[in-house]
Amino acid sequence: MLPVLQELGIGFVPFSPLGAGFLAGEIHENTKFEPGDFRNSVPRFSPEARKANMALVDVVKTVAERKGATPAQVALAWLLAQKPWIVPIPGTKKLSRVEENVGGADVDLTEADLSEIRVGLSKIQVQGERLPEAVLKMTGL
Repeated sequence: MLPVLQELGIGFVPFSPLGAGFLAGEIHENTKFEPGDFRNSVPRFSPEARKANMALVDVVKTVAERKGATPAQVALAWLLAQKPWIVPIPGTKKLSRVEENVGGADVDLTEADLSEIRVGLSKIQVQGERLPEAVLKMTGL
């Protein structure tokens, strides 16, 4: 399906490319979400899953520190480096986050950086479903 979209000049838009803030590096196992925050119902945001998935953030943070960028910028730069037709659109309610996210387009990831991320990610098994079971059933995937 994706090659067909590419041939048609249609991009691929990753949904929530920063993992609802997780890959920004500011959420950890002890983070408390406000009542009503949808992440309270997402299995991937349980304290246990967050603790296990911090390895993802560590990989991104390592590259970010070396590049003088934020983890969110490196995560977005990594997506942009995958294919020219991938267009990540992270959601936010804050202008400062929009400005930070736009900076991801300026992060130049070398082949060595991409390899480091790829190798790091290959060692991690993400814990917890991306969405609640009822929502996953509605997607038909």
